[in-house]
Amino acid sequence: MTRRGRILAWTGGALGIVLLGTAGVGAWVYQHLDGNIHGADIQVDGARPVNLSPGSKNILVVGSDSRAGANAKYGKGLTTMQSDTLMVVHIAANRKWATALSFPRDSWVQIPACTRGNDTKSSPHHFKINEAFSIGGDSGDIRKAAACTIKTVEKNTGLRIDHFTSVDFQGFKGMVNALGGIEVCPEHAIHDKKAHLDMDAGCQTVRDEKALGYVRTRYSVGDGSDLGRIGRQQEFMKALAAKAQSKLTSPGELYDFLDSATKSITTDKDLAGLKPLYDLASTVKDIPTDRLTFLTVPNYYREADVPTDKANVVWQYPQAGQLFSDLAHDREIGAAGKKKLAEAAKNPVTARSVQVRVLNGTGISGRAASAAEQLRKLGFTVVGTGNAPAADKTTVSYPAALKTQSEVLASRLPGIKATESAGAAPGAVTLTIGPDFPAEMP
Repeated sequence: MTRRGRILAWTGGALGIVLLGTAGVGAWVYQHLDGNIHGADIQVDGARPVNLSPGSKNILVVGSDSRAGANAKYGKGLTTMQSDTLMVVHIAANRKWATALSFPRDSWVQIPACTRGNDTKSSPHHFKINEAFSIGGDSGDIRKAAACTIKTVEKNTGLRIDHFTSVDFQGFKGMVNALGGIEVCPEHAIHDKKAHLDMDAGCQTVRDEKALGYVRTRYSVGDGSDLGRIGRQQEFMKALAAKAQSKLTSPGELYDFLDSATKSITTDKDLAGLKPLYDLASTVKDIPTDRLTFLTVPNYYREADVPTDKANVVWQYPQAGQLFSDLAHDREIGAAGKKKLAEAAKNPVTARSVQVRVLNGTGISGRAASAAEQLRKLGFTVVGTGNAPAADKTTVSYPAALKTQSEVLASRLPGIKATESAGAAPGAVTLTIGPDFPAEMP
């Protein structure tokens, strides 16, 4: 239950659906709970990644921080929908392993053009990844909020998203209350005005606003980053899942839990309903515990690349790119891969440490200068620009000593592999612009 419960609980109450299947409840209860689940017709426009592993499933899970109705107290002046938690759950085609990949909401990424509530298009730009949910949901339309979030995750990872599910704040609180609260054991007292939380140190049972505050708090705990909050959320969901499992012999409490769980979730139309959720949860239920992997996208503080930015993180390349590729091709990361990521995180190769020479191979004036400007915005150090013979496609070349640095750059260019070249300029990675160079780098 420890790892399995975290995945099932965060996939929109799917744990509850598994419990329902074993509890032997009546048909009228089934119909009521089935009717609670909201299905959204989500339309993602534009080009999308190719599905490289048919049979596997990528489920985008959002913790919805909507400020409408009862949630209004959690933010002043916020008229758009908010996302507080974001992860992709990858279920392997052979159903023998799964990976839950969390995205820090402060991840600085490319936000593509998205359809707003009034059907106008936003402009592509870079910002925190959770802004995508707000752009699409600026009028409270979960369909457009989901579509923009899916589009953003696909753009920055290359993963094809198959399903979407969101869990709302108030529904989450109802799930906790139905179980009589959840025990947490903070090592230090927490006083966080933004999360509406005042807690003493030590083990205690939380419910209502305290439960919400505990999974939301960030600024008053540790270094104030979103990374610590992700860990607390995972541990809380582990405890919630375990307690829900213990309520199988208490029909009343179990029903209240399932009623809150199903009311709190919205899914894409293909996943809406007890049966598709039960079928999905059943595939996870049978996966061995030691083959359920929990990861956070490798990252480091963006301040290392852009000294004025003290609020965001950037993904660590080439590790992030390799991780996305592994999941896209349905390759298991496992314990060894997780250990390798942890080791690399100790000494990340920052974009700022990569010196790049940009050459224009398109024959179109100004392309090297515009590419250089993009690279500088991402934190790379551009040491010079120039022209090159006509190039059919964009290439990255490097001297032998700069292999890792070249991989950091190449990982930002989908489909481009860095090539060692004896003729490459020493001390720098060479980027030769071809006609396929993207208008904006992710």
